Amino acid sequence: MKRSTGEKFGQALITLLLLLLCLTVLYPFVYMLAISLNTGSDAAKGGVYLWPRQFTLSNFHIVLGNKVIQHSYLITILRTIIGTVSGLLVTLLAAFALSYRQMPARKTLLAIVLITMLFSGGLIPFYIQLYDLSLINTFWVYVLPSAFSAWNMFVMLKFIQGIPEALIESAEMDGAKPPRVLFSIIIPLSKPMLAALGLFTGVMHWNDWFAGTFFVSDQNLIPVQTFLQQLLSAQDISVVMGSNNSVEALARGSQNLAQVTLMSVKMATVMVSAIPILCVYPFLQRFFVKGVLIGSVKG
Repeated sequence: MKRSTGEKFGQALITLLLLLLCLTVLYPFVYMLAISLNTGSDAAKGGVYLWPRQFTLSNFHIVLGNKVIQHSYLITILRTIIGTVSGLLVTLLAAFALSYRQMPARKTLLAIVLITMLFSGGLIPFYIQLYDLSLINTFWVYVLPSAFSAWNMFVMLKFIQGIPEALIESAEMDGAKPPRVLFSIIIPLSKPMLAALGLFTGVMHWNDWFAGTFFVSDQNLIPVQTFLQQLLSAQDISVVMGSNNSVEALARGSQNLAQVTLMSVKMATVMVSAIPILCVYPFLQRFFVKGVLIGSVKG
């Protein structure tokens, strides 16, 4: 159909607004990348916005060569992998069990789960609970409290309920027990939804700095995002390079300290912490889009 002048103008206006929105999201990332690839002393003079004026990899050598941040990366990677797998497993099993309408006390359990989405005990009771469970200052404080998500469970539940009941009933008539139904029917049909929820959960674990800040005081257990938060709160490059504190020892041993500033080290750390999760997204994008679309329609 031939579009009218008003429709063409509206389409052009929408395209322009979307381009401006993309630029507002993309520019801060490009700016930080340019600063991280520029010598710190030169970047401090200003005028570096889109590309480095004096290219260098010294900032990344400092960040990637530091043992503290390497260990923080290991903690973050382990947390993301174990947390995502355990979160998907618990969510899938809970949603599958609650999808059976003949399950005893099903409505009561659903109501209890729903209440946790609406009301929270607060940070202090949560901390006391973690302390009583001996999770404070342990690696498992990152994994166990977030292993179950009520929101993800309800999304998964709606997806499973959207699977034709005749398919499950036919398998049960052939003698399939619930575990066989789960592994032979539910999981193969739920791959797009599992990929979408897995991406949500993985990004949450990778970007979380809160748990490492409030529930962990052992510097050997902090994830990279908590390390980054501590680094961003530093005010002087001499502090970053000066003592035995993990944050303060970041740039120690560099042969290019004269070219390094606190800002350049911060930007390099931000890039190092953000790029890995950005590289994972393209591989899961098709499953992510399909899973969200199916979940929105069936939900």
